[in-house]
Amino acid sequence: MHDQPWRIIGVPSDDPRALELRRQLDEDLGARYDGFHGEEPEERRIARARALALHPDQIVATLIAVTDADEPAGHVVLRRLDDEWEIKRLVVAAPFRGRGIARGLVAAALAIARDGDASRVILQTGLQQPESMQLYASMGFTRIPVYEPYIETMPRSVCFAYAF
Repeated sequence: MHDQPWRIIGVPSDDPRALELRRQLDEDLGARYDGFHGEEPEERRIARARALALHPDQIVATLIAVTDADEPAGHVVLRRLDDEWEIKRLVVAAPFRGRGIARGLVAAALAIARDGDASRVILQTGLQQPESMQLYASMGFTRIPVYEPYIETMPRSVCFAYAF
């Protein structure tokens, strides 16, 4: 028995529920960042898409939160980025926000990284995501400088690290 009406499960990165939640995230981020980068060359947009891409060989875990009715409610990926562990693609579907799902997903990703002997976990977010920045700060993440692969294409990123 658990004390919340959702649970976190590991799924393959191409699980249809994970793909749908990532699609919802892309839609939300597209709306939040529309015009944020101003006029820029197509090459820079392509480079940003490359920087944000998930490569299956880097993924350590894909976690989704599902409700007791098996509705997909949230998603996060933990990946290896060179020698670092990175949290990516955190999203909670709009009808399920405010229920602690994002906090649960991040905590689960941190537990996997800790069990994998990570010394820290890093992540990249942005100014148009204040609720994300608040969540990470409340969970003990600290601000760090923007790191690769985001320096060139998203220099105004807001990056965090969680040290074990």
